[in-house]
Amino acid sequence: MEPVTLATDRLVLRPVGPQDTDAVHAAAQDPDIQRWTTIPSPYLPEHARSFTEQLAPEGWANRSMLTFGVFLPDHTLTGLLSLTMRSLGTAEVGFWAAKEHRGHGYTTEATLTASRWAFTHLAVDRVEWRAEVGNTASRAVAEHAGFTLEGTLRSAINNKGVRRDCWVASLLPSDLGLPSAAPYLPAVGPTRP
Repeated sequence: MEPVTLATDRLVLRPVGPQDTDAVHAAAQDPDIQRWTTIPSPYLPEHARSFTEQLAPEGWANRSMLTFGVFLPDHTLTGLLSLTMRSLGTAEVGFWAAKEHRGHGYTTEATLTASRWAFTHLAVDRVEWRAEVGNTASRAVAEHAGFTLEGTLRSAINNKGVRRDCWVASLLPSDLGLPSAAPYLPAVGPTRP
């Protein structure tokens, strides 16, 4: 798949590349990013180089993980966002925001922009968000973006060799007033056995 660039009035979402290695490395030094995401810790220059030169471009090439750098118009990196294709019609969104750019709504805006694009260009019918229980900042982004919290999954994330519980939420095309690629028949009545 050819990489794409998306834009809003405030942001440019574009694939990361070698030119972004230093900015990714610098932002990923934040202890909160290392604590709540599955990136290596400590996060070394070679990790950033491998990510920007190999992992991110390969994800676009094989359409498995579509990673965007989230930039201001002056090319300042505010964070990263990835859509990882999990199953037919389902993508999982993951993101982090650079410490100095939190609290401005950039990650929420980027999440909505990438989700709309996935719904309208990738035949995705469900964008799923997962975060370790306790990651309230990530949960706030998902909630502000309109995701519906669906519950807690036990032992569903492996973060640096430790199994952890996670929250899960979803965003559907209908949540944004968009049609689904495939018909959706929601459950009626009680869903418990």
